[in-house]
Amino acid sequence: MIQLTDRKTLTLAAAKEIAAAAAAEAHQHGWNVVIAILDDGGHLLYFERLDGTQLASIEVAVAKARAAVYYKRPTKQLEERVVGGGVNALNLPHFMPIQGGEPIVVQGQLLGAIGVSGVTSEQDAQIARAALQAVK
Repeated sequence: MIQLTDRKTLTLAAAKEIAAAAAAEAHQHGWNVVIAILDDGGHLLYFERLDGTQLASIEVAVAKARAAVYYKRPTKQLEERVVGGGVNALNLPHFMPIQGGEPIVVQGQLLGAIGVSGVTSEQDAQIARAALQAVK
């Protein structure tokens, strides 16, 4: 008999809560950003663009989240790899070596990721990490 496992999934309601936590962190500092929440397949589940955020941040936020899903790690680690000389990784699919993408992991299961773009990469990462505090 085929053995199936149970797995958690990221709901729209949960994605909205995560995005709200990210937006609260951004508003606290007066930062205009884009917030993208992707599911575990790398598909957009929820998106928010705060007023005044530049257009380029739309695609960058999604790319950061997608990289965090595909590589199951924060994009800061991808950035460190490139800075450390691993420039060959730039040829990998969906590789985004800029901070601001964080995987959403609950009880060891990857549920999706958040990507933030609009301020410095360190500030984007700060917002994304703060948003993960909403995940229970």
